[in-house]
Amino acid sequence: MSATQILLLVAGYFIVLITISYFTGKEDSNDAFFKANKSAPWYLVAFGMIGASLSGVTFISVPGAVETKQFGYLQVVFGYFFGYLIIAYVLLPLYYKLNLTSIYTYLKDRFGVVSYKTGSVAFLISRTIGAAFRLFLVAKVLQLLVFNQLGIPFFVTVIITIALIWLYTFKGGIKTIIFTDTLQTLFMLISVSVTIAFLASALDLNSVSEIYTTVKGSALSKTFFLDDINDAQYFIKSFLAGMFITITMTGLDQDMMQKNLTCKNLKEAQKNMISFSIVLVFVNILFLVLGLLLTQYANQNGITAKKDDLFPTIAMLPDIGTLTSAFFLLGLIAAAYSSADSALTSLTTSFCIDIIELDKKPVILQKKIRKRTHISVSILLVIVIILFDLVFKDVSVIWELFKAAGYTYGPLLGLFAFGIFTKQQLKDNYVWIIAIIAPILSYILNKYSVQLFSGYQIGFEILIVNGLITFLGLILIRRKQH
Repeated sequence: MSATQILLLVAGYFIVLITISYFTGKEDSNDAFFKANKSAPWYLVAFGMIGASLSGVTFISVPGAVETKQFGYLQVVFGYFFGYLIIAYVLLPLYYKLNLTSIYTYLKDRFGVVSYKTGSVAFLISRTIGAAFRLFLVAKVLQLLVFNQLGIPFFVTVIITIALIWLYTFKGGIKTIIFTDTLQTLFMLISVSVTIAFLASALDLNSVSEIYTTVKGSALSKTFFLDDINDAQYFIKSFLAGMFITITMTGLDQDMMQKNLTCKNLKEAQKNMISFSIVLVFVNILFLVLGLLLTQYANQNGITAKKDDLFPTIAMLPDIGTLTSAFFLLGLIAAAYSSADSALTSLTTSFCIDIIELDKKPVILQKKIRKRTHISVSILLVIVIILFDLVFKDVSVIWELFKAAGYTYGPLLGLFAFGIFTKQQLKDNYVWIIAIIAPILSYILNKYSVQLFSGYQIGFEILIVNGLITFLGLILIRRKQH
């Protein structure tokens, strides 16, 4: 595809999103922006959450990582499933009982204002980094495929990317996103299926059974790593990490929970969560199969692209055909924006509700403050993505994303766990200190784990370590019972 064709495709895609935004954003109220008036159908929320959970990082990085990590990521995905069960039957009942707009309000009721603000800031940092990682990856692909040819610098690509998200979310917020995410998930799944069909044909695999046999017989499809506990991909470590990543990056994350809280009631929110979690396992398997076929196709045709460059490089080859390339781009953009748009909205929500306490502002100013915050968050994302471009080069972004999440979400995990599983109160003014110390200690343990623990290498379970350190730290500042 030429740069002009790609630009026309992207323009057409966003015309569709903006059209959806026009009809869903007619009610420009804070309640519609933050909670979709609590009237979203659970099945739309569930389907849209698939795209929001996967994002452009999964779309690019999971297939790209198969060559070096095989199907080991599936161990993490199995952990995801059990994490979603905990969210459905432990966290969602709590959130609906308290009728929350921001889930961090729970910390205020449970411990006090400092705990509340600490949790909110931890989310703002976590989601800003996570959203920036996801958008960074997609902006890099668009830069490679389109904007380099037009002589447009990367920072302009980033500004355009964020501006387009702002354009279709600034009025309707989460109400718009419920519908745009549904469309974007559909595009993403069609894209993966079309690419697999092309690769299967190119590799002379003429049926689903032949694809299955090829995948099963490949060394790259090794899924369970049970031999060496020191291996970062060891099964128990990966499974537990996946479970806790889900609990924190979904259950304790305003972004993902904001969608669940738009359902009419708890029962519908739970139906959404369970159905979504089952489908997500199979979708991730689809991405891993795609990665294996991409690797085989690259080896067969002498293509040397590695990691996050593998899928984009092959998808844009002339031999692939315009239709397959077009579906790849639609899938990539859909995957990226289905997570980024909700991140922008949730960051706006959390800052308005948790940090500046919008409900305490004069009613006449509340909408204006929300819109200004929305613009400010957009500018912040632009700055962070540009900084990432200076730091991250030849890496698999999904692994860097999970590393970052291990440090930023740990304090949230510890705080919520202490609140839910104990009845004790805290010396609220000291909570922020624990939330800073825990990630620092976790980083030190991670950096020197091989030396400290006889060769044991900490992987994604650094999140669990971080949450545990936070929990233990909170015990030290608990109030004595009288």
